Amino acid sequence: MQKFTADSPESRSADLVAGNIEQLKALFPEAFTEGKVDFEVLKCVLGGAVDDREEKYGLNWHGKRRARQIALTPSTGTLRPCPEESVDWDTTQNLMIEGDNLEVLKLLQKSYAGKVKLIYIDPPYNTGKDFVYPDDFRDNIKNYLELTGQVEGGKKISSNTEASGRFHTDWLNMMYPRLKLARSLLRADGVIFITIDDHEVTGLRSLCDEIFGEENCLGACRTSAS
Repeated sequence: MQKFTADSPESRSADLVAGNIEQLKALFPEAFTEGKVDFEVLKCVLGGAVDDREEKYGLNWHGKRRARQIALTPSTGTLRPCPEESVDWDTTQNLMIEGDNLEVLKLLQKSYAGKVKLIYIDPPYNTGKDFVYPDDFRDNIKNYLELTGQVEGGKKISSNTEASGRFHTDWLNMMYPRLKLARSLLRADGVIFITIDDHEVTGLRSLCDEIFGEENCLGACRTSAS
């Protein structure tokens, strides 16, 4: 039996960043210098398709950049088979995986990227209550105001302190990398169904528009009674 180490390719999930770079290099080899992307050349190649304005319309929140990085960070987890807990292990064509869904989504990339026909998810609704899973993603108000630059040294620096965003920020940071990874698993004609209620349906729709493309999101979100 071969022993895997932390450096073994088999011990890590797919490197999505490396895959993206290889695809970009295949399309625009002239945009690479010494193995690095030359963004000025890339912008020239893409012409008017590049929007380099500092302020753009879109859904933004504190931690979005970090959430994007989390989706691209390879997992070092491993899926371990459990024949003793399975039914018809040798013949079944079904697979149930227990574990953190973010890590599992990363681990599935190697075998199932671009192959999944349908995904259905029922994420937390962010109601502020706890059920079987945590359902309160509201950030601590003091922490939220500090992170968003509305207080300094414990004192408000804005006369119009905004706090409603804290109820959505952590939820968006939780959902973004998971939806990003789910998107890369889907086939070109694959579909994703998501159950949600009124608390986050607006944010979810905006996330889906960004990740899946607005033209592909008709009917992607359904409101469920809370």
